[in-house]
Amino acid sequence: MNVQREPLTAWRADFWAPVASFRDPLFPGLSHGLPLPPPSTVRGLLAAATGAPAESLALGMAAWSEGGGVDAETYHPISADGSNPAVSGRVRAVKGGMTIRDRPFLADVHLTVWLPGGDGDRIAEALRRPVWPLRLGRSQDVVHPLDLQRTMLHPTDQAIVDHALAPAGGHGVPAATVHRMAASVSLDRLQTSWADYLWCDTATGPYPVRDAYEDDEGQAVWLLTP
Repeated sequence: MNVQREPLTAWRADFWAPVASFRDPLFPGLSHGLPLPPPSTVRGLLAAATGAPAESLALGMAAWSEGGGVDAETYHPISADGSNPAVSGRVRAVKGGMTIRDRPFLADVHLTVWLPGGDGDRIAEALRRPVWPLRLGRSQDVVHPLDLQRTMLHPTDQAIVDHALAPAGGHGVPAATVHRMAASVSLDRLQTSWADYLWCDTATGPYPVRDAYEDDEGQAVWLLTP
């Protein structure tokens, strides 16, 4: 039982994106996409709202999509020695100067973020009038805020898991898969903090959970740190 922890006030923010793509950097050179945004990507979305360089509060999140596919993108890699610089976003058509790659993408992406405490109040206010456009994934993948409401997070040992992102060991749902994703990225983008997370691609009813909260709708919430 999670009797040591106290209930928390929080904001529940719901978002929707028509299309989004989350490339898995652990598969270099391969077109491998993640089925949901990493926590680092969600933190970047919140930082765009506040205008801060980064947001490092503990947050809960759940995400899922209604479909997906693969399209083709043209890449114009720049030579490391500077011999083939880009001009207006393009490089000369030499060997290695342009390549076509498959890009996995998700369609009708749903994202819920739980923002507790004073930092949650601050970010909720920023989401009403974001400093920068809100994007999820690549720079052209705009995300739309749908709803923002108060909720209470209650410590629990059983809750609806559904598509909530949980730390490793957070529950034992058989349908869950483990994804290693970026928890945070340094401001200079030279260092990435990685963690293993549990995620279910199907709706999952009440299930025993560990170190979790549930919101007013009975949804399991794990507060994830950078």
